[in-house]
Amino acid sequence: MSQVGFDSQKYIQLQSEHIRERIAQFGGKLYLEFGGKLFDDYHASRVLPGFEPDNKIKMLLALKDQAEIVIAINAEDIEKNKRRGDLGITYDTDVARLIDVFRGFGLYVGSIAVTQYAGQPAADVFEKRMHALGLKVYRQYRIPNYPSDVRLIVSDEGYGRNDYIETTRSLVVVTAPGPGSGKMATCLSQLYHEHKRGVKAGYAKFETFPIWNLPLKHPVNIAYEAATADLNDVNMIDPFHLEAYGKTTVNYNRDIEIFPVLRTIFERIYGECPYKSPTDMGVNMAGFSIVDDEVCCEASRQEVIRRYFQAACRVRQGQNADEELAKIELLMRTLDIEPERRAVVPAAMAVAERTGKPAVAIQLADGTIVTGRTTELFGAASAAMLNALKTVAGIDDAVKLISPDVIGTIQTLKTDYMKSRNPRLHTDEMLVALAISAASDHIAMLAMQALDKLKMCEVHSTVILSSVDDGVFKRLGMRMTCEPIYEKNSLYHK
Repeated sequence: MSQVGFDSQKYIQLQSEHIRERIAQFGGKLYLEFGGKLFDDYHASRVLPGFEPDNKIKMLLALKDQAEIVIAINAEDIEKNKRRGDLGITYDTDVARLIDVFRGFGLYVGSIAVTQYAGQPAADVFEKRMHALGLKVYRQYRIPNYPSDVRLIVSDEGYGRNDYIETTRSLVVVTAPGPGSGKMATCLSQLYHEHKRGVKAGYAKFETFPIWNLPLKHPVNIAYEAATADLNDVNMIDPFHLEAYGKTTVNYNRDIEIFPVLRTIFERIYGECPYKSPTDMGVNMAGFSIVDDEVCCEASRQEVIRRYFQAACRVRQGQNADEELAKIELLMRTLDIEPERRAVVPAAMAVAERTGKPAVAIQLADGTIVTGRTTELFGAASAAMLNALKTVAGIDDAVKLISPDVIGTIQTLKTDYMKSRNPRLHTDEMLVALAISAASDHIAMLAMQALDKLKMCEVHSTVILSSVDDGVFKRLGMRMTCEPIYEKNSLYHK
């Protein structure tokens, strides 16, 4: 079940070597726009089995002495309190989190660039807060008619108005809390200022997906389209690369659409453009590190199905994801796959049909599928997780891991004191009960110690789970999907 399709060590070596070559190409100074997540890249780890979520950080650590990090954040995102969908925290809060994480890895964070600045009060407050923490903050001002008015952009009234970000190392990695933060504009502004100072510097872009040297309709690239369906990104053949070199490569619409403008900006700064295509700008070597294409293909098909269920649930929850869902359904037809290809889906549905109540199925690392049904004591999610722990710990199914007295006490607390209408234990309550039992029962302790073995296991529920259960599965690193159905036909759902 846990097959490997990607060689992480090869990737780290190839990637770091290629970036060194690009630094040398530009005379020893490179601004590297870093798209996607620098760490915790779980999408990449799902579609490229063997890709470690922190591979990019490991790659940068190989360049540690040469690299410094600049974090870009859009002033409008600060003003609007924009939040990360995965973590639920605001972008300005995430800047502090990112700095702590990078420093924890031993990477040097040089400064923060506040982009699209136009006197936003919240951005001023953010700037003061960062200064108080001892961080350097630089302003990148809003430029009218950006990016179409190239004459204004590449002038003292355009990029020239921006603060010059003082950097000390040969590789400047520009990253951000999320898309639309102004990473590329920050890099290009720096090129303008470096050129004015007589410093030769270059620009390159790091994006893991789409993988430029895989076919356009390769499942890995289609999975990227599914992951960005809400942004309406579309993979395309790079026409500039095809014209320049006669070779077919894959890029995505936004980079292809902006390339003529970028080329003109480069020409106005340097007198010529160092790149003939958007693909040329990239430094991604992931495609050269795939060691089993079919493993990655199937992993990507599974990812598209997971994205389908996630979008379908957002539609059911009224989150305006209809177009996103329609696009993913089209991608599924392109791959000729159905939701039932996800093994936990029919397994969970069969239990629900048999019992007439919500059910959950979990696929373990060895391919074994265990299920859980709704009972008087446990919700389906709790029951399935408890059964999965028994299986991976080698505990007989007949063994009672949690004392009935412990369960009864928690139920009394919920219904009599907390006024809950649902006496069944959620996953967090079940795990607390298991931990209490583990204090005096070594078998319960074995089950609790097996929690790590549930990481990356596939899970499917026949109803939309509560935020509590969903959160527990995510914290355990399990890959959760749900049918777009609520257990109860209510207007309000927790």
